[in-house]
Amino acid sequence: MKIGVPIEIKNNENRVGMTPSGVFELTKRNHAVYIQKNAGYNSGFLDEDYIDAGATILNTIEEVYSIADMIVKVKEPIEKEYSLIKEDQVVFTYFHFASSEVLTNAMVDSKAICIAYETVEDNDGALPLLIPMSEVAGRMSIQQGAKYLEKPIMGRGILLGGIPGVPPAKVLILGAGIVGIQAARMASGLGANVFILDINMKALRHVSEVMPNNVISEFSSEYNIRRHIKDADLIIGGVLIKGAKAPKLITKEMLKDMQPGTVMVDVAVDQGGCFETTKPTTHQDPTYIIDDVVHYSVANMPGAVPYTSTMGLTNVTLPYVIKLADMGWENACKKHTDLAKGLNVVKGKIVYKEIAEAFDLKFEEL
Repeated sequence: MKIGVPIEIKNNENRVGMTPSGVFELTKRNHAVYIQKNAGYNSGFLDEDYIDAGATILNTIEEVYSIADMIVKVKEPIEKEYSLIKEDQVVFTYFHFASSEVLTNAMVDSKAICIAYETVEDNDGALPLLIPMSEVAGRMSIQQGAKYLEKPIMGRGILLGGIPGVPPAKVLILGAGIVGIQAARMASGLGANVFILDINMKALRHVSEVMPNNVISEFSSEYNIRRHIKDADLIIGGVLIKGAKAPKLITKEMLKDMQPGTVMVDVAVDQGGCFETTKPTTHQDPTYIIDDVVHYSVANMPGAVPYTSTMGLTNVTLPYVIKLADMGWENACKKHTDLAKGLNVVKGKIVYKEIAEAFDLKFEEL
């Protein structure tokens, strides 16, 4: 199979779809891998590294899309790429269709086979291709939140861990999944008082078992959220519903109950965000303020640490890329049910129910 890896052209996206190590595993199986010139540069991988691993370097993104049977990338295609995607071409990436009807319609029109990292699901219900980036984003949410709590950036001017004689910040985390757990680890390690809310009692029991005493688990309800936001300094939105839009747990009206300078970091922005006032931002312009509340909602947080993120992503995507390349997408998805659940849009049909429901579009069983 011919596999193409283009440069990511989304704003400040520095990751690349595959490491030289991943390329080597494919070329030794006699697959041809085409890397766009300098695609790995921002992640710390040179063209020479890819050539040594057996790849062919192409100068333009158009060449990569034109020659490839399968495109492997990190983020969803943006408008400039829509016309480059060919009928029957496999596109394997994070799509997050439920957050964009424009993207959904464009991929339907392309008649490509769109396999989304974020909906590949194993037998235990885990999302193996989402986990490493959720780990990165969860940890980064606390790094960024701590920074934007500083007064020069219009935060409350509070140090997350406090100092002797001065209490630490209060961190409220919505969701006890991968993002929430990693955020809680970071925040508690810095000495903050952490409250983590979820409706899944199994997840809350896990929090109670593995977290230190400064992390308190609590059942999530509107009443409890309203109570906590009144004195929270940093709020992390880490809610995920597989393939669907995130629920709006904090409304615009609720902002008036928060302290001026409270920081809200919405890691769920890729799925539409779990705050009503969320709108996607970029690393270049990451924040905005509504009702004196600082909002941080960068849609590709792991792109700021591309070496770590690219290595972590290739670790989990490569086994699936190999299956798709060795067997073809149809046979691979028939044999591997986890990979089949990644199928979102196939040859002009929406085959993932939650995406169709998000925009009231036609759903078709594959």
